[in-house]
Amino acid sequence: MMKRHREDVLINRPVRVERIPEGSPLDLAAGELAQLTQALGSSFTLLVDGQLVRLKGVDADAIGKPPPATLALPDKVELEDVSDLVWQTLKTCYDPEIPVDIVELGLIYRCDIEPLDSDQVKVWIDMSLTAPGCGMGESIAEEVCDKVLALPRVGEITLNLVFDPPWDRSRMSEAAMLALGL
Repeated sequence: MMKRHREDVLINRPVRVERIPEGSPLDLAAGELAQLTQALGSSFTLLVDGQLVRLKGVDADAIGKPPPATLALPDKVELEDVSDLVWQTLKTCYDPEIPVDIVELGLIYRCDIEPLDSDQVKVWIDMSLTAPGCGMGESIAEEVCDKVLALPRVGEITLNLVFDPPWDRSRMSEAAMLALGL
């Protein structure tokens, strides 16, 4: 079974976070205490007054942490290398409640690359969620879009949230199952 390490942190400036799992905003005040439960990808999961919340990496200073590292990109990217970069980038996106990336969880149903012109591509992604009513779906999808659009040579992205077939544990990689103690 996986052991989780929790670290007490102090909110040192006002900051807006998202409630988990519904995704609604919540403002935290300076001086509030929280527990850091997960620091994966480009966000942090905190426990504040019994409520799990997601803190964006750009606001890491609000809990005295450095912003999460970004994916190191090569100086020159050939069109044929974009697909690998997209998959590497998807592996930096996490469900804030589960310490496994969305690729290993089996949430990416399709990832296709289509040339736009001689310099850029369009990325098509079909992605699911672990539960259709997950309020964090929009946040996770937004993170995926932002990260993929930041890649060299990616000019457009279309991300579809799909629920057919419904996600279940059989879609998880063996590594994800081991990480979750399943």
